[in-house]
Amino acid sequence: MNKPGTEFNIAAIMLRRAQLSPGRRALVFEDVETSYAEFGDRVRRQASLFRKCGVCVGDRVGYLGFNHPALLETMFAAQALGAIFVPLNFRLTAEELTFIINDAGVHTLVVDDTLRKVIEPARERLCTREYFTSESAADNWRHLPAERAAAEPLAAAVSMDQHDVAIIMYTSGTTGLPKGAMLTHGNILWNNINAMMAFGGTSEDVILTAAPLFHIGGLNVMTIGSFHTGSTLVLLRGFDAGQALSNIERYGVTHMFGAPAMFLFMSQQPQFAETDLSSIVTIICGAAPVPESLIELYGKRDVSFCQGYGLTETAPFAAFLTPEFGVSKLGSAGQAPLFSETRIVDNDNREVAPGERGEICLRGPNIMKGYWNRPEATAAAIDDEGWFHSGDVGYVDDEGFLFICDRLKDMVISGGENVYPAEVESVLYRHDHIAEVAVLGLPDEKWGEAVTAVVALHEGKELTLEELRAFAEPFLARYKLPLRLHVVEALPRNPAGKVLKFVLKEELLD
Repeated sequence: MNKPGTEFNIAAIMLRRAQLSPGRRALVFEDVETSYAEFGDRVRRQASLFRKCGVCVGDRVGYLGFNHPALLETMFAAQALGAIFVPLNFRLTAEELTFIINDAGVHTLVVDDTLRKVIEPARERLCTREYFTSESAADNWRHLPAERAAAEPLAAAVSMDQHDVAIIMYTSGTTGLPKGAMLTHGNILWNNINAMMAFGGTSEDVILTAAPLFHIGGLNVMTIGSFHTGSTLVLLRGFDAGQALSNIERYGVTHMFGAPAMFLFMSQQPQFAETDLSSIVTIICGAAPVPESLIELYGKRDVSFCQGYGLTETAPFAAFLTPEFGVSKLGSAGQAPLFSETRIVDNDNREVAPGERGEICLRGPNIMKGYWNRPEATAAAIDDEGWFHSGDVGYVDDEGFLFICDRLKDMVISGGENVYPAEVESVLYRHDHIAEVAVLGLPDEKWGEAVTAVVALHEGKELTLEELRAFAEPFLARYKLPLRLHVVEALPRNPAGKVLKFVLKEELLD
């Protein structure tokens, strides 16, 4: 039972912030600035409209669209009623979206006008009772019917327990059907408390969000938290390296989250050298380790990286590598957050010694409640002691720093030896000609699987397999050296910046 005065509803907390800081700038989107008072009023009116449409506690409200204030308004309005927000990946097909919408049992769906052509052919197969389209023009955020403006603002948000579900976020589904991770109000808040303990957070911060909001990184590394601290969110419709740089300078951005590739692309822009980056306090980076060359490049501009490791199921932070350890612990994912735990286990779920590899397990108030309508999957992922089994292989050193070796499913078995692609990739990234690299295993008659390097080269550069093997030989055992080399223009990535190795495998096996 909640103690008197304790409120976990993340929408109620945002609305309280709007009362405390009404004149403060809450949001900047495509040159339009919105105060906390204005944003809170929009959310309250939208919640009233949802309530008139029959949205109740526990109902699911979905949103399909690009980054836009409408997405955030929809989320907070749903949660103010005690409903559950379901953000949808705008890159999915109608078939994929139909499965997720019906699996979640979405009551009300809000769709960006630009994506109506994707979902409307499937409307007759959707379980939704209410369907709205948004107006995505930058100067018009009235994304629901005009009666919202006339709606009586919601008087108060529904009180929620920390264990009540706030968001159902579907995993990418690279193998099998996607599963909906149930993230509670407590999961969201405790993740943000962990984050603030690691890299701070004040009302003076200016947060730049360019990563997609349907992904846990874009939504809850800093975005939701910014509405609680009373800081300013600068929201981009999608990531554009040049636009990100110009917004950093124009609005005095202090924090930005992204994958290493995003910051690499920013550094390759012609205006990078002239852009004023002096306002940046730190960059929060996830999805992959930050290469030392990128740390050094930004370091010359007095910009530091706080690296993070996490998953959708951990809301997302499971480890932090703060700037002071960025070089001395290069390649590490960092240490467990203040209010979370990490341990490495063997195949029998027994904790292993420091330095020994095993599956990374995580525990804390940020761990999801489970998978929506998937009790068997939940039981397989969260053991009886509350440890979430990540499916990642790693180890901790003697000082408690976590190192990610690879995904269990990505491990290559070549000649009976286990090869962890991330280890090989970290070596190959040192080659001057390589811009991007992914290592995977392909079927091989002699070795079972052949260690295969797929690389994108810097412009005008060339590379042979023999040259690559010779470069890597001083650093890797011979069985870890690539047996095959494929050169591509660019590596396929998901919205979070992670390389889609299953796509590469499919292409190379055709």
